Amino acid sequence: MTVLVTGGTGFIGGHCVRELLEHGHPVRTTVRDAARADVAPLRALAAETGGSLELVEASLDADRGWAEAVAGCEYVWHVASPAPAAMPADEAELVRPAVDGTLRVLGAAADAGVRRVVLTSSIDAVRHGHPEQRVFTEDDWSVVDGLDPYPKSKTLAERAAWAAAADRDLELAVVNPGLVLGPLWRAEANVSAEVIRLLLVRGVPAVPRLGFAVVDVRDVATLHRLAMLAPEAAGNRYIAAGEQLWLGEIAELLAAEYAPRGYRVPTRALPYPLMWAAARFDRTLRTALALVDVPASVSSAKAARDLGWTARPAEESVLATAESLIRLGVVPERAPRHPR
Repeated sequence: MTVLVTGGTGFIGGHCVRELLEHGHPVRTTVRDAARADVAPLRALAAETGGSLELVEASLDADRGWAEAVAGCEYVWHVASPAPAAMPADEAELVRPAVDGTLRVLGAAADAGVRRVVLTSSIDAVRHGHPEQRVFTEDDWSVVDGLDPYPKSKTLAERAAWAAAADRDLELAVVNPGLVLGPLWRAEANVSAEVIRLLLVRGVPAVPRLGFAVVDVRDVATLHRLAMLAPEAAGNRYIAAGEQLWLGEIAELLAAEYAPRGYRVPTRALPYPLMWAAARFDRTLRTALALVDVPASVSSAKAARDLGWTARPAEESVLATAESLIRLGVVPERAPRHPR
C-alpha cells in the first residue's frame, strides 16, 4: 500500500517516512525541490531501511504536482504545515497557506480515490481560548477569536479539513500532538526543538513558567500509522501527548544531565514583569504572555483506548532531543567540567 507523506523533509515528516518504511510500506513524499541538499538525509533513510521511497515536487501554495503526488496512493499523511520561527506581522501569511494547503491536499486525495487521509494537527487546535483551566480532550476546539496566528492556523486548517472530508465523502483521521520532541534525524533545529536548543546554548537568561504537553516524535509517527490502519479511527481526532512539564522542569532535566558536560543551562525562574517588558520588543515572546502559569493539560486516553497507543516518558524525549542536537552539531560541544 503506497502512502504519501507531505513534507518529508520536516521533523515529524521524516520520522513518519521512517515509520512507514520500517513497516514495509512503499512511501512517496513531497518536497519543495528534489535537488536541494535537505533531501539527501531522506535518501539515506531509504537506503538504511531498505525501503521504497519516491520523491515528488509539490508545494502547499500551488496546485502543481499534487495530482502526481497522490496518484496510486491508498493513504495520505498530510504532515506539512507552515511553522515559522517567528510570528509574522500579518496573520494571513500563516493562516492562508495552512488552510489552502490542507484543502489542496484533501481535494487531490479525494479526486484520486485515496482510501483515508491522516492529518497532523495540534493540541493548539484543542486547548486555547477557554476561560477555565481543565483537562482538554478531542471534544474540545480552540476558540479562534483573539487567537495568536499559529494556533489559529492549526485550528482553522483542521476545521477546513473536516468540512472538506464531509463534502467529498473522504475518510479522515486527525492526530493532535503536543510539544513534539525526540531525536532529530537531520542537522536542523525545528521549531519545537528550538526550546531545547535555547536552553543548551543559554539563549535565554532565565526560564518563564510555560507548560508543555510533551510527546516523542517517534510516538507521533506510530499514532499516524495506527490511525491509518484502524477501521474505527475514521472520523476521529486523537490527542498525542504525554506528561505535562513546565519549562523549568525541562531546564532542570537538562542541567542535571549536561552541566557536567560543560553546558550552563539556565534554571532560574523568569519573573513575569521582566518577561512582559522583554515582550514589548519581541513579537514571538509576546504571544507566550497569555500562556504563563497555564498548564498544558490534555488527555490522550482516547488514543490509548481505541488504538492501543502509548507514549514514552517525557524525560526520554527531552534528553533524546538534546543529544541529537549535540551529535548533529546544531549545538556545539562543550568542554566537560572536571571536579577539583
